[in-house]
Amino acid sequence: MSDELENGKSAPGDRATAGPLDETEANPVRPYIDLGGIKVLPREGLNLRLEVEEQTKRIVAVGLDYADSTLQVQPFAAPRTSGLWEETRAQIRDQVRQQGGRVEEREGPLGAELLAEVPVVAGSDAQMRLARFVGVDGPRWFLRGVIGGAGASDPVAAEQVESLFRSIVVVRGGAPMPPRDLIPLKMPSTPATA
Repeated sequence: MSDELENGKSAPGDRATAGPLDETEANPVRPYIDLGGIKVLPREGLNLRLEVEEQTKRIVAVGLDYADSTLQVQPFAAPRTSGLWEETRAQIRDQVRQQGGRVEEREGPLGAELLAEVPVVAGSDAQMRLARFVGVDGPRWFLRGVIGGAGASDPVAAEQVESLFRSIVVVRGGAPMPPRDLIPLKMPSTPATA
């Protein structure tokens, strides 16, 4: 398993080399799309969406459409010594159950993850949507991902989306931030071409 798990962090044992990477671990010459708190490696067939909070106009998540799947990612500040994924999983479990969904914890390629059936529409004729919640604790950051579409159930698509998740670079920055605060995201400076 992972040596990082012992100090309260949940991450694959090869996170520092296979990703998600910290900016200090990434290859500086690779042509990343710079979104502030994260950098994404462009690849064929990848579409990028920025999710903006209505009131504040602040970018709160990055949506990546790839391999008939969606991957929503959010980078958060985390304590130096402990991780956030264990606590975050418990919160997600409670939220899904409160919404009338079903959720199970399982061991995935990135470590512990949640497989959830989430109601799309409230009410008696609610449709259920399958979603995988993944998370990795890094040095002073936590990266959360939500996988939907084919990557939630199809093994081949799942592998492609997991590879995409692992290719992300988290840019925590040196400024002090309270744990659980979203690391600021921004528009890319150059248009992304796929």
